[in-house]
Amino acid sequence: MALRESYPYFVGGRAEAPNCDLPVTNKYTGQVATRVALADADAIDRAIAASVTAAAAFAAWPAYRRQEVLLHAVGRFRERFEELAYALSVEAGKPIRDARGEVTRLIDTFRVASEESVRIGGEVMTLDISARARGYRGMYRRVPVGPCSFISPFNFPLNLAAHKVAAALAAGCPFVLKPASLTPIGALLIGEVLAETDLPFGTFSILPCARGGAGAFTRDDRLKLLSFTGSPEVGWELKRNAGKKKVVLELGGNAAVIVEPDWDLEDAVTRIAFGAFYQSGQSCISVQRIFAHDSIYEALRARLVERTEQLVCGDPLDEATFIGPLISEKEAERVATWIASAQRAGARLLCGGQQRGALLTPALLEDVPVTEPLVCDEAFGPVAVLSRYSDYDQALEQVNASPYGLQAGVFTRDLYKAQAAWDRLEVGGVVIGDVPSFRVDNMPYGGVKDSGLGREGVRWAIEDMTEIRLLVVRTP
Repeated sequence: MALRESYPYFVGGRAEAPNCDLPVTNKYTGQVATRVALADADAIDRAIAASVTAAAAFAAWPAYRRQEVLLHAVGRFRERFEELAYALSVEAGKPIRDARGEVTRLIDTFRVASEESVRIGGEVMTLDISARARGYRGMYRRVPVGPCSFISPFNFPLNLAAHKVAAALAAGCPFVLKPASLTPIGALLIGEVLAETDLPFGTFSILPCARGGAGAFTRDDRLKLLSFTGSPEVGWELKRNAGKKKVVLELGGNAAVIVEPDWDLEDAVTRIAFGAFYQSGQSCISVQRIFAHDSIYEALRARLVERTEQLVCGDPLDEATFIGPLISEKEAERVATWIASAQRAGARLLCGGQQRGALLTPALLEDVPVTEPLVCDEAFGPVAVLSRYSDYDQALEQVNASPYGLQAGVFTRDLYKAQAAWDRLEVGGVVIGDVPSFRVDNMPYGGVKDSGLGREGVRWAIEDMTEIRLLVVRTP
């Protein structure tokens, strides 16, 4: 299997290939694997104009037709399963087993969207709450907000784009999508599938472009919603520049997990090793901070180090590989620098941390000062920090001592401690009996504090992409 020599972008649903100016590298070898058409300001403007033209026609589509488009995509993704997984493994450096898992989630997301597309409801309201409103009744329904702007990241090029695209198709919103320039192929393959349908011209555009030329995705007032997934620094800046449009931000995290002594230690180690290092730690909810109770700390540390050292690093197309390359050598160097900084500050490196090009062996550290980036910032690499605690309330406070608040995990069988975590942890989601890295694509997903605002998960994304329209009827 191989990638094609080049890929077009899509304006209004039509493929265009005016150039091949964007090289896409194989993240393991560093060699150019294919080239992609790069959109300029004119293509972006034409795409936004086309989305405005399509808005009324697409909003008028009956629900069953939107569902048919989504189900067509589900079928085609299944047929092109291995092609999608291979492209993902090459362009993102994702181990092939994880790549197949992401294609499965892509299919799940479109399937859930197809189900939600036919149950976007409203409510009949009682308005005669006093004598003055006698004879009035009300009802409301949800209508599409209009053209949407999407910016998706490099770490889940298929499924994080799908969470925006599938919800927009279900809601009846045209959209323009800017995929990450490092990993544009997955989104373009989604575009190829959508181009096979009878969507109105202008319903979708997928445009790889330079970051400097993407201002219209944020500033153009013809777009009514901006949904961005990426770094907090970029996300909050986009919000400042977004004008009157609605903004949804899914940003970073340095997710924590608490391990209580009542939980099975082997199970906790298995799940933490996965949650910390799958996809080379390049996930907003990868386990970065591990808090273990004093009574189990040494045993957990020994087992986790042993398990981490067994993880296979190498070629992502090798079925045995668990740790592939980071998205670039520059990112591997950054994480290695953070590890070295922690060691200079007194931390102990328990295993890993060796860099070779874009590969970085999975690293565990302990005694890391809380002022170090490995604790207080988002590492976004294969590294985790071990800490001990003696009091459960203290552990909850340590989890909250972060500018981020995406998800947290707690390994406990104690119902009251589980409830306390749900009540007190300042995060968008609490996972009991597992790592914070767990996500199913129909659940509300998003964070608080610097981790963003709004929620993804198809049903909740549809709520953001629609607005309430009220009808009041008076009976004289």
